[in-house]
Amino acid sequence: MIRHTPPTWVYFGGLVLSLIAGAINAVGFLGEHHQALSHMSGSVTVLGMELARANYSVAFHALAILTAFFAGCLISGMVISQSSLRLGRRYGVVLTFESIALFSAVYFLREGTSLGNYLAALACGLQNAMVTTYSGSTMRTTHMTGMVTDLGIACGHFIRGATVDWFRFRIYGFLFLGFFTGGVIGTFGYGRFGYDTLLFPAALSGVTGVGYTILKHLEHRRKTNALLNV
Repeated sequence: MIRHTPPTWVYFGGLVLSLIAGAINAVGFLGEHHQALSHMSGSVTVLGMELARANYSVAFHALAILTAFFAGCLISGMVISQSSLRLGRRYGVVLTFESIALFSAVYFLREGTSLGNYLAALACGLQNAMVTTYSGSTMRTTHMTGMVTDLGIACGHFIRGATVDWFRFRIYGFLFLGFFTGGVIGTFGYGRFGYDTLLFPAALSGVTGVGYTILKHLEHRRKTNALLNV
């Protein structure tokens, strides 16, 4: 068995990010277009289906969702140059951008325009590209297909008596729990507050981003002072 003990922030961060995505996705499904916003498999299928049916308005909406998600990934890739999860990278900046996109999405959804959906998809793209790998394990926080697949593989290895990466098993469990909980929160929230439910993930990503940036600034200043005092 492979044993690896990561810091607590890896579990907590993954849980919070997947919860944010789960809430956004629930609102996307319950909203006017009933379409996923945090993962693109369904949007690609809808795009193909509606093009085949010559239903170009719906096809355009699916294409716009895909484009917005891609744009979020592109921006995240420009801000964060590394693919491995390490403290000190510019995650706070990306989370702040995500928060701004979600607050903006609420405004446009209140106005009845689809631009709100596109901004929410952009926010998910920002987040999903922000965290790619940690300790060799692929981490995606806005969809669960890969997580469920890897969890199934790990269970199969365990039953066979083969080597199991328990860190991967645990972190994927936290991601699954967060996404599921976010879906529950998003559903209850939409039933009572409608699109204003997105204010919750918007505030949570903003607080997380600003808090992370402040903590890294304080840590950097502490290390600088320690070097000056040597």
